[in-house]
Parts: sequence; C-alpha cells; structure tokens
Amino acid sequence: MVRVPFRAAADRVRHRLTRFTRPKSAARTTARTPGDLTGSAPKPYARALSMLAVVVIGAWLGLLAVGSIRTPVGPMDTNMTLRPSLTGGSKINVSPLGALELDSHIAPLRLDVDVDRLDPVRSQALVDQPERFSGLQDEVTRDVAAGTRELAVRSCVAVISGATALGLVVYRRPRRALAAGGLALTLLAASGVSAYATWNPKSVLEPKFSGLLSSAPSLVGDARSIVTEFDIYQQELARLVTNVTRLYDATSTLPVYQPDPGTIRALHVSDIHLNPAAWHIIASLVEQYEIDVIIDSGDTMDHGSAAENGFLDPIRDLGAPYVWVRGNHDSMVTQAYLEKLRNVTVLDDGRTVNVAGLRIAGTGDAQFTPDRSKPVGGKAAAELEGMRLATSLRDQEQAGTPVDIAVAHDPNTARQTDGTVPLVLAGHLHNRINEQLKGGTRLKVEGSTGGGGLRAVQNDKPEKVRASVLYLDRSTRRLQAWDEITLGGLGLTTAEVSRHLPEENLKKDAPSSPAPTPSPTRSPARPTPSP
Repeated sequence: MVRVPFRAAADRVRHRLTRFTRPKSAARTTARTPGDLTGSAPKPYARALSMLAVVVIGAWLGLLAVGSIRTPVGPMDTNMTLRPSLTGGSKINVSPLGALELDSHIAPLRLDVDVDRLDPVRSQALVDQPERFSGLQDEVTRDVAAGTRELAVRSCVAVISGATALGLVVYRRPRRALAAGGLALTLLAASGVSAYATWNPKSVLEPKFSGLLSSAPSLVGDARSIVTEFDIYQQELARLVTNVTRLYDATSTLPVYQPDPGTIRALHVSDIHLNPAAWHIIASLVEQYEIDVIIDSGDTMDHGSAAENGFLDPIRDLGAPYVWVRGNHDSMVTQAYLEKLRNVTVLDDGRTVNVAGLRIAGTGDAQFTPDRSKPVGGKAAAELEGMRLATSLRDQEQAGTPVDIAVAHDPNTARQTDGTVPLVLAGHLHNRINEQLKGGTRLKVEGSTGGGGLRAVQNDKPEKVRASVLYLDRSTRRLQAWDEITLGGLGLTTAEVSRHLPEENLKKDAPSSPAPTPSPTRSPARPTPSP
C-alpha cells in the first residue's frame, strides 16, 4: 500500500525530467531559417489555444448547468441567466408576447431574464398605489442589481467548476486543471468589470421591442389590467378545473352511463387564441380525466406569425397525443412549426391517422383571415373544402378503413361530411353546437378553450372557457357520452361540468357499463369549490 504513492511520485519526476530535456534538443534540431514556412507551429501557441478552448467550453457548460437564479424584478418573478455575447446588453423574454432588449452594459456576457409569471400581490400593489409607478425604475434597477450580484457569485462557481472539471478530463493533471479554472475566473472577472463600468440603468426606459410587442405597442398601455387580472385568472382556472373534476367524480350520480376503464377518452378543444391559461386548463383535464388524445379544431393563434410560435411549446408536455387542424387564424408557418413538435399530429387535405385507437381525418381551414384584411372566400370556400374532405372520407370507406372522427375548423366545412363519418368536430363560432345531421353524422362544435384569447381582457363581458371530454367505445369507436366543461371568463370563478348522452343511448341502458350506486339523477351545475 505504501509503494503506490512513491511509485506515482517517481513517475511524475521522470516525466518532468523527460519534458524539460526533450524540447531543448528538439529546438536545436528543428530550428527554422527566416524563410522556412514548413515547420510546425510553436508549441506554446498551440497550448495556449488549447487551454483557451478548454476554458471557454468548460465555463459555458458550467453556466448551462448551474449558472441561473430565480429572483423577483419589480412585479415579475424571473429566471436570470448569463450567456456569452459579442455585444452584451440584457434581454427580457415575455412569452408569448415577445422580448425587450436593453443596452444595459457592454461586455462579452449577455444577461437573459425570462419572465415566468407576474406576482399578483406586487402587481395589485402597483394598481392600488399608482404613485409607485414613478419609482418603478429605481425598484427594477435595485432588483436587477441584487439579482445580478447573486448571479455573479453563482456564475463564478459555475465557471470555475466547469473549466476545472473539463481541464481535469482533458489534461488529467490537477495543476493544468486549476490553471484552467483560474483563467476562467480571470476572464469572468474582466467581463464583470467591463459590465459594471458601462452599466446603464436608464436603458430600462429605452427598450427595443421584438415579437408581438413590436407590432402591438398598445399592450404596454394595457399592462395594468393584464398584470393585475390575467395571472390570477389562469392560476385560479387551473385550480378550479382540478377541484371541480374531483367534486364531479365524488358526487356525480348518472346511472345511465358510467365510463368503462377501457373507454377511449378524447378531449376536444378549440379557438385557444394565444391564451396561455388554456395550457394549464388542458393539462389539468388530461390528468383528471385520464385523456387518451387531445383534438384541437384550430385557431390556436391570433395572427399566425412566426413570433407566436413559442406559445405552442407547452403542447409537448400536456401528457397526451395532440391532433390539430389549422384555423383561419393559423398560418402555414404555424402548421410547419407544429409538425416539428413531438407528440403532435397535424391533419390537412383529408389526411388520416390512427391515434389512441381512433382513426381520425381532418383538413385545415380554407381561409387565412387573422385580421380580415384579405379578401374572404366566405361560406362557399369553406363548403368546397368540406366536399374535398368528404371525398377523402368516402375513399377511406371504400378501402375498408373507415374514419371514426373527422375534424375541421369551420362548421360549414364540417357539415359537408354528413353521411361519411359518425362524428365530426369543429370550432370557429366560440359557442357550442350539438347537432345530428340528416345523413346520420353528429356535428359537435366546441366553444373557445381560450375564452376568446388574450384580447378577452379588454371585453366588457368575459367570454367563457369551454372544452369537452368525449367518451367512445373502444370496440365500436362510437360516441357513448360527453362531458361539457364550462368555466367562467376573466374575473369569474364559476364552473359547470355536465354529462350528456346521444339520443340513441337515452333509449337503452349500456349493457357493458357497470351500474353505480342508485341515487337521484342530477347534474352538478355551477359548483363553486373552495380554492
């Protein structure tokens, strides 16, 4: 056991002697004449470049791993991160509205601030005491400075640890690894000095807007109402969904239909219109109802611009496959972005897919009219698109692969599929319609799952939030029942969950459904659970 340290020490001494003696002889034998360009680059330069590369990569990896903090900035809860940059400055991301860029400092580091949420207590305080707006600049400056100091300490640890660890992996020598860590700290300190010397607190008053903020500056003027109302609204709605569905499970006494464990459960949503609260509600419904597939009948966006695409990212984490068709507020840019997201299936031109045991076909809206500034084809264009979808459905029937559910955005498109599919889903109207068409197809139009979108905060009367859970038999894939979930709009805390049955199911008992405990039939309309 004692020999190992001595042997290691001897090996290190031998290695150092060899290193010190070999370069001298090599230098004499490989000396270049003034015009000789064939020799190799001097070793010190290569070592310096190698060390610099290790330091930069290691520091970057360290910052990615632990170089961020959560801190309040004014009425906002934020996530602050340092990133390498050629121009410096700060960038405040306010998803999904866009970003604000500030010329706050000049250094090879950029400060990224991601706004996670608006704190309702601090926001309400600003509204209750308007005089505090005059001191908001100083408050934000103090918060950013305090967060920056904390971020600087954590970044030092992250940079030194990352560069030292990578140096140890690359060089396998503690001394070289410590040198890498020291160099990383020196570079970070130099960047910090540069940022401190050029710090410009007045940059908060002169931001550069990008994304939707650049095309809608009026949103800044409406910030008070959005700040004070919207964040509370989306949190309470998500909590309300959870409480209401639990209450419904506990008190619902509907002996006519009880979902079998093997029943396919589809969640129909539509017309989200860029409302982030919708994702909280959908995620809660997926969990509470054990949803197998989410079907979105379009108008997820407001203008279909590329700047809005980041709003769609939460779809990946909703916990169920997502089937989507394009609405008249969704562009081909929107569609292309969704096609790249995992767990998302985009239907267009009658495309048919098998998802969660269902065969679903759909088509995008024939028109793109986000602001009604372009010529509109109207009902005729929608019906023509519906005829194409109906032709595709008939082809599937003749091929022996009939479709279970068709999806379109405009009800005028959906009506053209009558007689070719048992169930067709649509949206567009921001109101529910349940209609048995003459050819036997059931048309179900969903309301706005986004409560009309972000613009709803400016309406005099809140628009309700609507979604439906569809229960389909796994063997026949026919609709057995559906639950309609209706939540109060902005500022309201009402909720309604009601069970509905197709007319044909009202005339007979479902033999495969287990009978629940007998009790009077009732629907829990507008329960108001405690938060």
